[in-house]
Amino acid sequence: MTNTNSYKTIIRFDQSADQSDGPIKRIVGFVKAQHMLSLFDDATLDANPRSAKANSVTADIIGSLTEAPDLFQFKTKGILLGTSAFTPLQRNRYELDFQNPAYEGLSDGGHNMLGIGIYLLSQVMDPKEIRKIKLWEDFKRAWDEHGDEVKAMVKKEVRALENDELLPEKAKFMFKVPVELLVPSDPDDAEAVQEFTMALMDICAARNNNAQLTTEAKANQRGFYEEIRARMPEELADRVEWKTNEWDSDDARPIKVRDLIALAWIPLSVLNEAGLLPKTSEAGTDLNFAVLPQNIYRNKGELSKLFDKLMEHPEVSTPTNGPLHELHNAAIASSFDILADFPALYDKVFIELGDAYNKQTGGKFGKIKAVKIPKSGTAPSPYFGDDGDFGVPDGFVLPVVYGLKALLAVKGGKVVWTTDPFKFLDKNLKSLAGAFKMPIEMAAFDPQKVAKNETSYSFMVGECEKALIKASKGI
Repeated sequence: MTNTNSYKTIIRFDQSADQSDGPIKRIVGFVKAQHMLSLFDDATLDANPRSAKANSVTADIIGSLTEAPDLFQFKTKGILLGTSAFTPLQRNRYELDFQNPAYEGLSDGGHNMLGIGIYLLSQVMDPKEIRKIKLWEDFKRAWDEHGDEVKAMVKKEVRALENDELLPEKAKFMFKVPVELLVPSDPDDAEAVQEFTMALMDICAARNNNAQLTTEAKANQRGFYEEIRARMPEELADRVEWKTNEWDSDDARPIKVRDLIALAWIPLSVLNEAGLLPKTSEAGTDLNFAVLPQNIYRNKGELSKLFDKLMEHPEVSTPTNGPLHELHNAAIASSFDILADFPALYDKVFIELGDAYNKQTGGKFGKIKAVKIPKSGTAPSPYFGDDGDFGVPDGFVLPVVYGLKALLAVKGGKVVWTTDPFKFLDKNLKSLAGAFKMPIEMAAFDPQKVAKNETSYSFMVGECEKALIKASKGI
């Protein structure tokens, strides 16, 4: 799971100071913009739990550079770099070798880098094109095309200043950026370097906590989602916001990773009931991975935290490269195989529930207040964007989807489908929709009340079990 796209860069401090404590050495100081250009060439934001996105913060950064560049180094916290491999050079320069970009590199300050980068490009690009830069990936594409023009302008400005052809206050590229560089205090001590790499991500997460870093962003950095991502269809995986702010589109919303993690607790619950999830912590305290079904709807944040606790357990995964973990638990891997089916199953219920309800009950699904009739004629399903006739609230879909838990069983230490869930829905969704009418009516057609009631889920599991029994008897 290690990101193999390692890269090197050289950074030169205008002035700096360093201090060491334990396994970490910190070098802090100011870096002139002209000595940061190689970092824009090479840097990724893989080590930053949040991906930078143009917003009011980046606008303020650009404003500061435009209006008072000589004070910029005192108006911003700058950037944080971290790497376990570095070489001190002459003239206050350091060669940085980011061998593991998943947790080494630009660990904090992504919005500063984006804001500074947009400012630099604004000196050579059309304003209309600059406004199209929304994400770090947009910036990198523009920098690859126009970065050499920026470098040429910087060199020209440096020469003009050296020849007294330009007043310093008129310079556009001579501002300074605060940079904090974290490296091992003893790079020759392998044990100390390992201790440093383990600490680096914790430091990054703590810095980003001040910016409301999500549980999911931290989990992504530790590699907890890699096995899930690998099992998802590419078209779906590309729409999941695995990392905060990394996905953006003008015509659709990203899929929140916590929605997938919530669905993962359906097969994980089957494993837990079979006694196949860890029962005690490393310290010997009892663990409880039992999940209330209604929490899949109402408490997805807590389920994400519980997922982290599960994934970091030594019976489940092993740290293989600094903070990155690698899954080695076959039972949990099998639950991710099952999870890969749930987005399509969710969409199938979303699209077909209304018609099944109408045909089975004689009711009018579209007349339910919480159900939306799309003005455009169709409502895109949440995961794959397929056309549906109704905008069905999550609270009506999830209990039906959860009922498919009845189709799961543990065999050979793995959770498996006992029957094809798609064919099962083809045959039984009408009868399930008819039965589901009762909890909907009891909740006065309020999807939140339906989905927050544990009985809605156990009821639908029971209905799916009845359908399986009938099928086994040939009814």
